[in-house]
Amino acid sequence: MSPILTANTLDIISHSPAQTQRLGARLGARAQAGDVYCLEGDLGSGKTSFVQGIAQGLGVAGPVTSPTFVLANVYRGAAGRPPLYHLDLYRISGPQEALDFGLEDYLYGEGVVAIEWPERIREILPQECLWISFRCLDATKRGLLARPRGARYEALVAELQRDIYGGRD
Repeated sequence: MSPILTANTLDIISHSPAQTQRLGARLGARAQAGDVYCLEGDLGSGKTSFVQGIAQGLGVAGPVTSPTFVLANVYRGAAGRPPLYHLDLYRISGPQEALDFGLEDYLYGEGVVAIEWPERIREILPQECLWISFRCLDATKRGLLARPRGARYEALVAELQRDIYGGRD
C-alpha cells in the first residue's frame, strides 16, 4: 500500500514502533501551544508510541507512558517549548465525564494536547484539530492516516509531507 499524498490527508505505513515514534517526533518538533491531536485506533495500534515521539519532538526528558488509569499526564518540554498534555479517554463514559475531570483546561491551556480515544468525546472537541487514525497491519506494521481540520493543521500536514517525502511537483 503506497501513501496517499493529497492536500488534506497523509497516509503513512510505519514498519516498527521506533518508526512510529520518529513520525511522532517530526510532528512534535512542529507542535505549537494550542495544538490538538486526536489519536484514534484499537488497543496496540501505536497511539502511545506516537505520543512518545511527540514528546521527543517537544524535548520532553524522561519516560512517557499512557495515562489510562489517571486520564491525563503532563510533560514539560524543553525551554521555550509548550508542555504536552497526554490524555487517555479509554475509561471515560462520555463527554460529560470528560468535562467533569477538566478536559477544557487541557484543550484551551498552554500546551499541546494528544488525546487517545477521542471518538468518545467527538461532539465536544474543537472543530479544528489533527485527527490521526491508527490501524494494525501486522505484528509490527501500522497504518497512520492524518486528516487535518482547519488551516493550521492543513499547513502542518503539508509540512510533514515535504519533510517525509520531499518537494512535490
